[in-house]
Amino acid sequence: MTVSQATRLLTGDRMKNVELSRQQHLDLYYHMRLNRAVEDTMVKLFRQNKIVGGLYSSLGQEAVSVGTASALEKKDWLAPMIRNIGALLVKGVPPRDIFTQHMAKYTSPTLGKDGTSHFGDLEDLHIVSPISMLGDLIPVMTGVAMAGRYLGQKIVAMTWIGDGGSSTGVFHEGLNFAATQKAPFVLVLENNGWAYSTPVKRQVPIENLADRAKAYGIDSYIVDGNDVADVYTTAKEAVDRARNGEGPILIEAKTFRRMGHAQHDPAEYVPKDMRAYWEARDPILLHEQFLTEKGYLDDKTKKEIETKLDALLSKDRDFAENSPMPPPELAEKGVYCTGDDCHKIVPRWERDKTEVMPPKASIDASWAVEGFGRGKGSGGGTAPIHFGDTAQSQERKAVEEKLSPETPEEVVTEEVIQAAPSAAAKSKNGASKRPAGKAAGATKAKPIARGTAKVAVKPAAKSAAKLKPAARPAKKPVAKSAAKKGRR
Repeated sequence: MTVSQATRLLTGDRMKNVELSRQQHLDLYYHMRLNRAVEDTMVKLFRQNKIVGGLYSSLGQEAVSVGTASALEKKDWLAPMIRNIGALLVKGVPPRDIFTQHMAKYTSPTLGKDGTSHFGDLEDLHIVSPISMLGDLIPVMTGVAMAGRYLGQKIVAMTWIGDGGSSTGVFHEGLNFAATQKAPFVLVLENNGWAYSTPVKRQVPIENLADRAKAYGIDSYIVDGNDVADVYTTAKEAVDRARNGEGPILIEAKTFRRMGHAQHDPAEYVPKDMRAYWEARDPILLHEQFLTEKGYLDDKTKKEIETKLDALLSKDRDFAENSPMPPPELAEKGVYCTGDDCHKIVPRWERDKTEVMPPKASIDASWAVEGFGRGKGSGGGTAPIHFGDTAQSQERKAVEEKLSPETPEEVVTEEVIQAAPSAAAKSKNGASKRPAGKAAGATKAKPIARGTAKVAVKPAAKSAAKLKPAARPAKKPVAKSAAKKGRR
């Protein structure tokens, strides 16, 4: 099945026939060109030993990042992964921030403390930093989406995951959580054919990873990840649906990773014919041909775009190369947050305090569970967490007495009855040799607790058994009243 056939199969009935304007098409083209130019510049810096961390290329996948991020509004949130530089550029991150970040310069967003793409902008651009543990951004961005809904902001959260990352446990846990909460969340699954050096067919037994959405009752799309216009229109529909309360949506973008996992990986495991097929479907060249055929892009416009890109990248590269490295004393700062000397830790009230504080927001912090009743704390108050019935303090004693098991009736044997007279006679002989006062005191028996009566008679029974022949059959137990009569 080809990419276009798969796209029509799963999304043809729902896709809107959206006609983009000339400027929208040119914007998509510009950001794809910017994405590639930024990465080409960083490859040169890497080979000059000026990139201190890893460098992960999105060559051939630019349409996915640019097309999906372009579907978001300014107020929406995104969390990129290592091959989503295009999404950062669409959101408004300048190339100089990407250069300085990878060069670990003091002017970078992390002040030189990170050499890759781990940075964000929570205040202005609404970008959550990447998380290296693949899949963890899914529950994080689900939480962001839920928070926006709670605050009435009508936002959508978006993140990306690769075909390899879709096999992690947190991918499924996070997607199930998003589906259960009907979060306004869009997950873009970039199926580029390889999880490092493992082909998709060796990883999963299904052809379309979008089918995994069915397990969680959510909708999914499959799109040609090398057609930026299709990616954009698909993402725009998914974002609009999520914003309107239809819950999370999964988009599988079928594309190809034309470079290795990182700069150190030559990707010799990729078949040559596969590489040649996808290189002929370069997303920038495909869109450029489309723009030319539509009359949206002529030589003059193309030259203007290239001049703009060259000027921007030259300026930002010079800024990055001339920026200082972080001072040594910075190494000990920011390791742990120690309070206000690190950053101000104060609540940011997005709503009127009276809406979310007592008495207006007071609720009964317990809930009734059918068949279990209502929870109460041990002090008589409402229990904060309730999985069953917890008695109030004044009811505790009555409940304990009611539920405590009764002490079983004491049981003795005939051996105890027969041994009792000899024990009593021995006690009497011993008593005649004692002074009168002590003898009198010895005859005063202390009361024996009901629970210990059985234990008290066991030694007598054992000693009595030694006096009897071994072959003598055991006697049946008799009632306690008979034992008392034998002692008399």
